[in-house]
Amino acid sequence: MSDITPHNARNADFLAWPFFDDAHRRLGTELDDWCTRELKVDHHADTDATCVSLVRQLGRAGWLKYCVPASHGGALDQLDSRALCVLRETLARHDGLADFAFAMQGLGSGAITLAGSDALKQRYLPRVASGEAIAAFALSEPNAGSDVAAMACSATPDGDHYVLNGEKTWISNGGIADFYCVFVRTGEAPGARGISAFVVDADTPGLTIAERIDVSAPHPLARLKFENCRVPASQRLGEAGQGFKVAMMTLDIFRASVAAAALGFARRALDEGLARAKSREMFGQTLADFQLTQAALGDMATSVDAAALLTYRAAWQRDVLGQRTTREAAMAKMFSTESAQQVIDRALQMFGGAGVVSGAVVERLYREIRSLRIYEGATEVQKLIIARELLKDG
Repeated sequence: MSDITPHNARNADFLAWPFFDDAHRRLGTELDDWCTRELKVDHHADTDATCVSLVRQLGRAGWLKYCVPASHGGALDQLDSRALCVLRETLARHDGLADFAFAMQGLGSGAITLAGSDALKQRYLPRVASGEAIAAFALSEPNAGSDVAAMACSATPDGDHYVLNGEKTWISNGGIADFYCVFVRTGEAPGARGISAFVVDADTPGLTIAERIDVSAPHPLARLKFENCRVPASQRLGEAGQGFKVAMMTLDIFRASVAAAALGFARRALDEGLARAKSREMFGQTLADFQLTQAALGDMATSVDAAALLTYRAAWQRDVLGQRTTREAAMAKMFSTESAQQVIDRALQMFGGAGVVSGAVVERLYREIRSLRIYEGATEVQKLIIARELLKDG
């Protein structure tokens, strides 16, 4: 582990930007202090148990209240994109697994916030805010990842129930979640117009964890199987056939926060690289004295600021202007994740062999950033979204 403290004046400078109000500035400072004082993640421990513990810890401290509206145990009247981004950036700068635990509480319950009945909101959201219930978002399938409209997992009406059959895969929190927001084909119309969403409790008969999936940056991940899984119609989110719309609305809110997480990883990598450059002695001088190192640091710092501007512009436009930010959030997600990969790679290069030692901060960042370029819409998909929005506006 590195000896440096993630918090410094440079990391807090962005909070002075006009995108934020004083509440956001306090939020960022208070969470940073809390992380420094309280967040001690053991990356060699059992990942499932660690994530469960992190959710409970974040809940007790009140941070998860920003994942749900105040009417159901949350901190604010409605989901605030800037708050979510500040929280995720700060958590990611300290520890990626803590960011994951926080993010999935928001993403996993976001569809309930947006489209759930009052009864569903009351049943699930307060427990999400307190960390008592762990949420999951079940959208992807073996043959329907980026192409959501190609999903095959189905739900057939049967009296006052629906019967679910099929599979979901790459489901974060799979295996530890208490409930899943599941998107399935109900067939009201072809393609995306025939999808509905349901809240399915983890202990519902017919729902099983078919496979646990190990990935380069460990976190709970699984393939779910539904076999004649009966779910009450009252568990449906919104109207039948509106599931795709609910999924996209949920992703639109949280996509900018993925960019913020990547930004947190990049800031930490820049901090690590600066500390290494200043302390590493080579050929009678420090690594920082070499012009090649200075050029790399200049590129890294510029990428970090550019990513931050794109990320918080998207969040500000949604929160303050009330604008639809599909294009802006896609730009932020695409640029922030891609540039963070480059920033982290350059930081690791400054460490030489020490940078690829298992458990080193930059080695962990290198593994953690890679998945962000894929999940919640791969980079290539973001480019298509941006182009589609441009052509629509033209």
